Amino acid sequence: MPTIAFLGLGAIGAPMARHLPAHGFDLIVWNRTRERAEQFAKAVRARVAATPAEAARESDVVITCLPTSREVEALLDGDDGLLAGFRRGAILVDCTSGDPVTSRHIATRLGERGVAFVDAPVSGGKRGAEEGTLTVMCGGDIASVERARPVLSAFGKNIVHCGDVGAGDMVKAVNQALLAIHIWATGEGLATLAKAGVDTRVALEVINTSSGRSNTSMNLFPERVLSRAFPRTFRLALLDKDLRIAADMAREVGVPAPLTQLASELFGEARAELGEEADHVEAVRVIERTAGVEIGT
Repeated sequence: MPTIAFLGLGAIGAPMARHLPAHGFDLIVWNRTRERAEQFAKAVRARVAATPAEAARESDVVITCLPTSREVEALLDGDDGLLAGFRRGAILVDCTSGDPVTSRHIATRLGERGVAFVDAPVSGGKRGAEEGTLTVMCGGDIASVERARPVLSAFGKNIVHCGDVGAGDMVKAVNQALLAIHIWATGEGLATLAKAGVDTRVALEVINTSSGRSNTSMNLFPERVLSRAFPRTFRLALLDKDLRIAADMAREVGVPAPLTQLASELFGEARAELGEEADHVEAVRVIERTAGVEIGT
């Protein structure tokens, strides 16, 4: 079995990486906060690398899972960077929800060193990462995606080759834009009903057996909004980033996308109001404030 290096042990990365030793892979981990890497390594069968270069030097496959593509690109450079450690024939699989332009730039730089690249953002949230049932959207040549597939299968149930480098990032960005639009639209609709005196629990029961239903209305709102729990599983700041990628992509290819552009503006404003640690579903709080009503009460 190949040796895998996993860089980025955040809320999604850590449970993803935890599956690798259970599938027989020798695992090396690195995290910007070394203490987190050491705690993780104690809990699973893994070694800790002091630097990205060390992690790459000892691995056949390197997986990155960071907040942005820019942070992945920053790991390439310097004496301690990935490029200093990669051996020819290795592969970098980037599970960051990234932007296609930066991913293509990374792929070019790696290709000059004989290193393959696959952008492989994931969907399914923390629960999917913990259960090993994530959907993985892959961009890259078919041979590289097939090389990565056995590793991705450790934490992914649905592994899809979306196209050339950057295609995985693009599909993920559109998926996230749809998620954001569903959250905002459902929030507006239920706020309107609540203000009009309609029981929003009853309204959701109807919607969820009708044509307006979505994962957002069926799961996120009952579990997080009506309950007022708002667990912090995926930061609003990251959804705002994903929306900007989707909006930029539409502009770059010349597609008018007024709904995506508006969603990007609204979630940017929500991020500014609620802060960097707010959960993505907490954007509903902004709708409630402006409507003067609390959904579910």
